[in-house]
Amino acid sequence: MVPAATFIAILLAGCGILLNFSVHKIEEGHVGVYYRGGALLSKTSGPGYHVMVPFITSFRSVQTTLQTDEVKNVPCGTSGGVIIYFDRIEVVNILSINAVYDTVKNYTADYDKTLIYNKIHHELNQFCSVHSLQEVYINLFDQIDENLKLSLQLDLTQMAPGLIIQAVRVTKPKIPEQIRKNYEQMEAEKTKLMIVHEQQRVVEKEAETERKRAIIEAEKTAEVAKIQWEQKIMEKESQKKISEIEDQTHLAKEKARADADLYKAKQEAEANGLILTREYIELKKFEAISKNSKLYFGNDIPNIFLELGAKDLDSVLKPDNKKN
Repeated sequence: MVPAATFIAILLAGCGILLNFSVHKIEEGHVGVYYRGGALLSKTSGPGYHVMVPFITSFRSVQTTLQTDEVKNVPCGTSGGVIIYFDRIEVVNILSINAVYDTVKNYTADYDKTLIYNKIHHELNQFCSVHSLQEVYINLFDQIDENLKLSLQLDLTQMAPGLIIQAVRVTKPKIPEQIRKNYEQMEAEKTKLMIVHEQQRVVEKEAETERKRAIIEAEKTAEVAKIQWEQKIMEKESQKKISEIEDQTHLAKEKARADADLYKAKQEAEANGLILTREYIELKKFEAISKNSKLYFGNDIPNIFLELGAKDLDSVLKPDNKKN
């Protein structure tokens, strides 16, 4: 018979084993999905510790934060038949929490293999098959990322609406060694040509700078000459105005002097008109006669007499004849 202590120990050990297989942890940024007998249960769980029936129920942790899937060594055939290889293609994606159950149900917990890895191979080969090596390797290489992103998202919108592609990064593909050397040589020649073009641009730029400098100097000289010419014209105009003002001043003075002389003459004429009365004229006449008379003296002449002309004597003797 088994002792009670041994039985209790076995029982505790069994409970520990059952507890170990029944308790599980879901990390932050993940959602737990459960399978029972291979069938997906509708129950999901968030981050933390959870309990399930051991050995019968299993779980998978599905990431719901931003993650990056790497697709490596993808072969691609161009339209010219050249096989090239893309070392690494990174697809940044995120799965919505609300879409975890439907996505896992339709595409299993490894949904990224079906929806991302396989789609990358398909879309990349579709792109390469319609483009030449020159276009894939050189001309259109910068467009591959965006084309893959748009193509993937277009299909996922219909197949798995909760899965969103954030970005796609494509590394430079590997091409045959001989072709790669040809491209390197071509790039070297292009670099030399670009250097020559840049040197020509520098020379042209320097010539253009010299031309602009000469134009600026010429415009400056012309502007200075124009200012000096305008200054001379202003000086001449100022001198002309000064001369005109002086002429006007002189003319005004002469006119004022002439007006004064005219006024003086008019005043003298008016004064003479007032002075030259009949009596004044008679007085002046007698004064003139007296100045022109002659006196004779002698022993035989007892009296003094005046020798007058006939007209003067007549005017003296007959002063009233003029009145009549």
